Amino acid sequence: MRSKKFYACLLISAMLIIVLTGCSKTTKKETPQETQNADQETEQTETQEADATEEAAAGITFEALDLEGNTVTESVFSDTKLTMVNVWATYCNPCLSEMPELGELAAEYDAAQFQIIGIVSDVQEGMEEEAVAYASSLVSQTGAAYPHLLLNESLFYAMLSEVSAVPTTFFIDEKGVVLDTVVGARDKDSWKEMIDELLEE
Repeated sequence: MRSKKFYACLLISAMLIIVLTGCSKTTKKETPQETQNADQETEQTETQEADATEEAAAGITFEALDLEGNTVTESVFSDTKLTMVNVWATYCNPCLSEMPELGELAAEYDAAQFQIIGIVSDVQEGMEEEAVAYASSLVSQTGAAYPHLLLNESLFYAMLSEVSAVPTTFFIDEKGVVLDTVVGARDKDSWKEMIDELLEE
């Protein structure tokens, strides 16, 4: 299992590559052949960007285990009109403080309309049983009775690669497309207002 340090190094390396490859410019006059080649490269870039946009619009894909050991994939989104994915950590007091009300919200909506899924960002698949048991005990204590996924490489690249703080919450439609992202905790009324607005759209 790759560590968080690996993911951080990978992201930093990617940023350095972007910076280092984006600085060269040419000042010489281009020949007609060079102009044609540049036009072809531009068309190719635009096609690649369009493909990337289409792929992003296709939604999130992942495979992960929940705290109970069940396999969960992106198909979990297709069963419900709106899914709230709450990324939390066992050391995060604001995360734990809002989880009782998240548990209440999960129980108040029809499952075909709305569901909540948690992601335990600091407990990875393959970690010691004590870490998983501790996360499970926090879920029980807070009454957050909805599925909670363990972090793995698939889930990290699908959703967490740009998460810089917890809690972070994503709202996702039935096609796996992210509709909104919220950083930080909120109270039940604030969440309910946002949920109802998204369900109306």
